[in-house]
Amino acid sequence: MYQPRLATIKDMPRVLELINELAIFEKEPDAVEVTLELLESDGFGEHPKFTCFVIEVNGKVEGMALVYPRYSTWKGTVLHLEDLIVSEVCRGLGLGTKLLDAVVRYGKGLGVKRISWEVLDWNEPAIKFYESKGANVMRDWDVVQLDENGIKNYLKNI
Repeated sequence: MYQPRLATIKDMPRVLELINELAIFEKEPDAVEVTLELLESDGFGEHPKFTCFVIEVNGKVEGMALVYPRYSTWKGTVLHLEDLIVSEVCRGLGLGTKLLDAVVRYGKGLGVKRISWEVLDWNEPAIKFYESKGANVMRDWDVVQLDENGIKNYLKNI
């Protein structure tokens, strides 16, 4: 019924709306710094930094999955799923499964050794969804980041 497709540059305004919807859901409404211009240039420039899949309901993009390659010193080429988002009004229609299917097929086609992503520890519906698909939710690992200020402060102290 619903089929994911590769996103086009024309999809990026709606993709940005979904990113902002996710930020609100994750209780970080002011955290999104990416702009439409950045999504367009980073995803559709001479050297795209990501691949994005979208899925439509009644002609409107209601879900997206954004991935990019990484390199594992243990495995080699891997794929990182940055976000898989389905609009709140369309959850339960199977869109998330269809998007994850597209990501896994894409990764298999690239020959990656692993597909990885993060999920908030309080997002039990997402955790159950991923586990039902055979994903290993590794609760003994913590995400480590330096944000823009952290990078500046780090560099000041070396």
